[in-house]
Amino acid sequence: RLLDTGDARSTGIMRKHVKNCWGEDALAAAAQTKNAREARETVVQGILTTGTITASFKRRGKGKVTFSHRQHTKMETKAKIVHWVSKSFRPFEVVNNQGFQSLMKTGRLEYYIPSPSTVSRDVRLVFVRTRQRIANMLQKYEGELNFVMDAWTSPNHKAFVAVSVHLEHEGKPVAMILDIVEVPKVSN
Repeated sequence: RLLDTGDARSTGIMRKHVKNCWGEDALAAAAQTKNAREARETVVQGILTTGTITASFKRRGKGKVTFSHRQHTKMETKAKIVHWVSKSFRPFEVVNNQGFQSLMKTGRLEYYIPSPSTVSRDVRLVFVRTRQRIANMLQKYEGELNFVMDAWTSPNHKAFVAVSVHLEHEGKPVAMILDIVEVPKVSN
């Protein structure tokens, strides 16, 4: 519908959208308000209390949403980058990559990106804390712990030994690699 026609002040499409996205209750609550400002301050603000688009989608069962329109805080950025470089095996220097910088700062020139040394330090810190949590969990575990060792030679002729632990947690089997060690070359 065109805004220069008689339908310019029609709210039918908007009402249908509100009903489909936020439900009958939100539409009825909005209808009880005096004007758009009051509806925005009471009804919409109540629906989007978290400030993320995720809340709306979860409420209507439209599937999992893994993005947000809200910019990450400095701490969230550091955590996301640590998770990304660790899980994707990225070098710490990737944060200095011009393409990465362009993607991260487009439209937000002030956006904080940590230095490679900060990413490296944070990855080590997460590793140390995770290792301590696992150690505490294994020490307090009251069931049976099964330790396994495995050895192999990589394609570049280096020998490795891995140690893992297997246990049951909340009725499900869990396996964790505790360490992987390169076997030193023995010289006679």
